Amino acid sequence: MFDITCIIFAGGKSSRMGRDKSLLPFGGFETLAQYQYERLKKIFNRVCISAKEADKFDFEADVIPDIVETGIFAPTAGFVSVFEHLDDDRIFVLSVDTPFVGREEISALIKADKPSLDAVVAKTDSGIHPMCGIYHRSLLRQFREMLYNDNHRLGQLLKSSQADFIFFGDDSAFANLNQPHEYEEALLFQQNRS
Repeated sequence: MFDITCIIFAGGKSSRMGRDKSLLPFGGFETLAQYQYERLKKIFNRVCISAKEADKFDFEADVIPDIVETGIFAPTAGFVSVFEHLDDDRIFVLSVDTPFVGREEISALIKADKPSLDAVVAKTDSGIHPMCGIYHRSLLRQFREMLYNDNHRLGQLLKSSQADFIFFGDDSAFANLNQPHEYEEALLFQQNRS
């Protein structure tokens, strides 16, 4: 078990999907959020979900609602809320729409983390994956400033911080389910793996 709190970010707008992707059925569960929560509970000591509302889900879960009332659907509100809610000095974050990031990728990111860093984030040939990695409390001031300034570019934050980028040669684990066709492809991929 990994001794770091895992935060599943499930507060996005899902505009490209056309409906809340965290509530789509997946992997034998009623929702993608529940699928992620149950599978990650098997490898982390603690798993929480960051979402706009605490009562968004129909299953029993530790949900951290956004404490900052904004109409902004960006991870910055979630980061501020999570660090203000928890005492943890670092957290592992994963977007709800990346169901194929597994123990191997997570373990590599955790092993690369150091107290001197602000973040450790996955990177592939397609670029960095800011919603798959470790973030330290040392970034809380910057997250607050980003929220205040309506600037939500995590890539920009990481470039100006003490961040390490861990390269993975296989992009498939980091596939995002943003569009309906990507969701359909993921359903087929998941069925074939089972």
